Amino acid sequence: MVRRYFWLSLLEQAWKDRSVVWLAGVRRVGKTCLCQSLPGIEYFDCELPRVRRMMLDPQSFFDGLRGKRIVFDEIHRLQNPSELLKIAADHYPHTHLVATGSSTLGASTKFRDTLAGRKRDLWLTPMCLPDMDDAKRTDIKHRLLRGGLPPFFLPDKLHERDFQEWMDAYWAKDIQELFRLERRDSFQRFTELVMAQSGGIFDATRFARPCEVSRPTIANYLRVLEATFVAHVIRPFSSRRPTEIVAAPKVYAFDTGFTCYYRGWQDLRNDDLGVLWEHFVLNEIMARSQNREVFYWRDKRGHEVDFVVVTNRKKPLAIECKWSANNFDPANLIALRHQHPEGENIVLTHDVERAFSRTYGALKVRFQSLRSFAELLAS
Repeated sequence: MVRRYFWLSLLEQAWKDRSVVWLAGVRRVGKTCLCQSLPGIEYFDCELPRVRRMMLDPQSFFDGLRGKRIVFDEIHRLQNPSELLKIAADHYPHTHLVATGSSTLGASTKFRDTLAGRKRDLWLTPMCLPDMDDAKRTDIKHRLLRGGLPPFFLPDKLHERDFQEWMDAYWAKDIQELFRLERRDSFQRFTELVMAQSGGIFDATRFARPCEVSRPTIANYLRVLEATFVAHVIRPFSSRRPTEIVAAPKVYAFDTGFTCYYRGWQDLRNDDLGVLWEHFVLNEIMARSQNREVFYWRDKRGHEVDFVVVTNRKKPLAIECKWSANNFDPANLIALRHQHPEGENIVLTHDVERAFSRTYGALKVRFQSLRSFAELLAS
């Protein structure tokens, strides 16, 4: 088991602010292992009937664990999980509790109270750079091909059936228990298409026919994927100018390994690295910032900037992702800055170790490594 020190530190920081932490993330991303590696923890697997019986009398349960550190793993298996967390937050503030789940807390009717103001949210993403350091496996191409779920990234050999087993468990344990969708084949087909077409402009109409469902159903399916962290919906950044794309989102799969699998990539060619690097950059930004408010920019002439992050000063930080700095063309950033003059411009590349800047007319662009940028983002 790899001790993921970056995430352990985030958990400890969250507990300093609130006694209850909601730890979310996709299936097999490592929530259980992370919680079990916490020092002095009392671990409860809510999938076990005997554990669920213990929770029938919350007061007696918490009275016996005052001042302890508690994990409720797969808490959605309880009859009324939000009530239990509310009792803990309101009446046992010195008992530190972390509850795990595969979706946002308010994603399903199973949770009757979102516990606003009573908890801190922590989103465990697929493995980021600090996790690769902890695992002592820093080959970025291996990470891009295998993805960032520890059981997929760490073994020397990965069986293709593991991807389908993950998908089957996702349907049975997350979708059916939390959302109770019908038409498994249609939903799984949609999920597979999202993985295969990851990073493209999303048009619900294009998915309706192959999935044999209506356009509104496709829109609902996408909301479910987003709520369970299986897809990231990246919306356009704009000031509603007529020359900008203002509505059509881009959709990214949660993990590069699944994108490679559903595209049929068993080995990576040089042409594949750019799009996968873009996915990895997005994962790193979200892991460090703990924020899904990342945008992209595109105008109607086809200029596009990979990501835009709005800083505290409300100035858009423009981010271009390039596997190699030699492949950078400033035309897209120039077009963006013609519409939005203020803000920094950064190119994140795999082959830059020491940051440097270049100017293209009036445009100044900083080139730097993802690691140095991510450390600044988290500070």
